[in-house]
Amino acid sequence: MDSNRLPVLAIVGRPNAGKSTLFNRLAGHRKAIVDDLPGVTRDRNYAQAEWYGRRFLLIDTGGFEPAPESELKRHIQQQSRLAIEEADAILYLFDGKAGLNPLDRDAVELLRPVEKPVFFAVNKIDAPSKESQLYEFYSLGLSELIPVSAEHGLGLSELMERIIRAFSPLPKEEGAQDEGPSPGPLSLAVIGRPNVGKSTLVNCLLGYERSVVDARPGTTRDAVDSPLVWRGESYTLVDTAGLRRKARIVDRIERYSVVRSLSSVERAEIVIHLIDAVEGVTDQDAQILAYACQRGKGVVLAVSKWDLADPEQRDMKSYAERVYRKLSFVDFAPLVFISARTGQGIKRMMEAVQGVARAYRRHIQTSALNQALHRLFQAHAAPLHQGRPVKLFYATQTGIGPPTFSLFVNFPGGLGPDYQRYLIHQLRAALDLEGTPIRLVLRARRETRKKQSRTERVRKTKRF
Repeated sequence: MDSNRLPVLAIVGRPNAGKSTLFNRLAGHRKAIVDDLPGVTRDRNYAQAEWYGRRFLLIDTGGFEPAPESELKRHIQQQSRLAIEEADAILYLFDGKAGLNPLDRDAVELLRPVEKPVFFAVNKIDAPSKESQLYEFYSLGLSELIPVSAEHGLGLSELMERIIRAFSPLPKEEGAQDEGPSPGPLSLAVIGRPNVGKSTLVNCLLGYERSVVDARPGTTRDAVDSPLVWRGESYTLVDTAGLRRKARIVDRIERYSVVRSLSSVERAEIVIHLIDAVEGVTDQDAQILAYACQRGKGVVLAVSKWDLADPEQRDMKSYAERVYRKLSFVDFAPLVFISARTGQGIKRMMEAVQGVARAYRRHIQTSALNQALHRLFQAHAAPLHQGRPVKLFYATQTGIGPPTFSLFVNFPGGLGPDYQRYLIHQLRAALDLEGTPIRLVLRARRETRKKQSRTERVRKTKRF
């Protein structure tokens, strides 16, 4: 195991064995979808965890079934196998409540030749009286079985102590002194309506099948994070579940997926919003993008499945005009045309992401900012406020991600929404801030009178 990275633990098992419950308990927060329906966690889910000061990465997988019946289950099986390949240790979780299943026997046989530490635990043993449920699992010929209750935390100390011992030695990052803080990788979320091609795009970027891709909307139910390096730039890629119109969300799992998707937008700095080339812009596209803009995210628009578009509608210029007409509030975002299936436009899309990333974190010199703003005030004066002109004294940048500027003026209330939009639009062009929202903070400052000398005061008060 490379001592420069955190060790990886993969949790595998049959559907509904309690993998996600254990994952969430170890990770310390609700990260994976948990429900009583078998097969809820369809994809691999990553999180960093810590146990008595020892940090490691967790992978939660879909149900491990050696002989899956459906095409989707075959995809889930492949994801479990990929997780096992990525892991430094494997934890197989049996369902103590449901009992031993023939699929468990097949899975154990598949894991026996794996040349990595493999641990076996029987879940849902939440009372000493239930330990008798372990007996049938001993027929598998395993040297060690650990009873646990992921829901109540019982038996986890013994289990994790054994797993942690398999992780030694410590990674260098935990034993070495940090030379100083370094900026983390930029977080990037792929968003859009269900079945618009989000997972296909993620798999294209990462070079292998990272997310379950199926023809049914909502196949990728959980948000999954992955590291991505492109042309020397590091990103954390957040692959989100499809965002459905709230009125159509009936299934409880899909409802929770929407909540998680919105939370993925919250965690991201930049979003790639996919628009279906065939269906075009919908009201839900506008709602999703409005949410991202309100949260101050950088935006790249990507028309997905461009290879499937109607040849008569495949004029990029006219298509882009239609998109911006319907999404006028996000006209600052670059637009690209892609096909994740063929790779068309992916390079251009990532170049757009890099440009937006630079703008999103850009620091503007105070002198350049003030020169640009004063030119804008002179070119188009602000409306009078109660009959008096609005004056700009100075401005300064007070934040990045997105760029935030504080403007000190005599009457903040005099700069209404229309004038602020004018300033933002012009500043974006003047300061090369394409693709990122800009925030203006208006602050009041009284106009100070020029200080008079003692002689001038005497002259004004002298009587003749």
